Amino acid sequence: MDTVDCIVIGAGVVGLACAKALAEAGREVIVLERETAFGTGISSRNSEVIHAGLYYPTGSLKARLCVEGRDQLYAYCAERGVGHSRCGKLVVAPRAEQAGALEQIRTKATANGVHDLQLLDRSQIAALEPALDAHAALLSPSTGIVDSHGLMLSLLGDAENHGAMLALGSPVIDGYADKGSVVVRVGGEQEMELRARWVINAAGLDAVALGQHITGPAKDLLPQAWFARGVYFTLTGKAPFSRLIYPLPEPGGLGVHLTLDLGGQAKFGPDVEWIDHPDYHVDPARAERFYQAIRAWWPQLEDGRLEPGYAGVRPKIVAPGMPDADFRIDGPAQHGVPGLIHLFGIESPGLTAAMAIGQQVAGQVCQ
Repeated sequence: MDTVDCIVIGAGVVGLACAKALAEAGREVIVLERETAFGTGISSRNSEVIHAGLYYPTGSLKARLCVEGRDQLYAYCAERGVGHSRCGKLVVAPRAEQAGALEQIRTKATANGVHDLQLLDRSQIAALEPALDAHAALLSPSTGIVDSHGLMLSLLGDAENHGAMLALGSPVIDGYADKGSVVVRVGGEQEMELRARWVINAAGLDAVALGQHITGPAKDLLPQAWFARGVYFTLTGKAPFSRLIYPLPEPGGLGVHLTLDLGGQAKFGPDVEWIDHPDYHVDPARAERFYQAIRAWWPQLEDGRLEPGYAGVRPKIVAPGMPDADFRIDGPAQHGVPGLIHLFGIESPGLTAAMAIGQQVAGQVCQ
């Protein structure tokens, strides 16, 4: 049986950030990815937003790693030439009675280390975004967008330059703890077993299921997996906005918001629909709900301008109706198994926080 130092399971943005951090720390790293290309899961089905860190409970991993990851990501993209834009966003309160919710967001954001928010009134909003109809808004200058594929390509390149290897078409079937290490069984063209001093489970939507198939942690220490689908609709023609536009958050997500890609193409989403298993179907009939939600702050949106785009699925670890869970980075201190780290519930702001998550994982491995 071959023995390696570190195995990272999953070549999405978080897995690649972990591989980069570990390889740069001098560890031998193999990334196992079941698909035939990297970044085909959650990392390719999101808004590509660099979040500022407004919404997350103070003291949570999400709050801390989002703010740390945001700063690291902007610096990294600038250094490596990865496409990005610090375009800013507006969180809007269309009605006067919603203005108090903006103050609550600003208070939480300040506690999280976000100190650049500006509260705008109707005239200030009109000066920035004339097509936007809202009573009040929060301007977040630190919010932006990133080319997620370009980012992953750069992370992979850095990891490989420090000796990491990517093995595509290599699904991890199961594994077990053995004598202070972890053995994983890998499928593909020729099934094999690999022993590693450290295994990092960064399998995204499959992280919980994979955790259940790695013998070691007591089953009652593992979360239950839940899935929330969010669909996106694209806007035909040019959008009259230069910033991202967000409504107030809703249970399970941040509401149907407008984001722009680096080419200026606008899309709306995601909504929230709880499903039994990952499914990327986009029902064109859901557009009617989008029109209704968007016209609360862009009443001039014409019929027929929304076209079905794509869908993403959030890897939830709480049931519908429950408050959002924090990121879980479960290492030996949590489950008692040497050499095993599970990344559970890495949904938004996982893209923003990816590099900070990678550093946290590397810190556990290298301590």
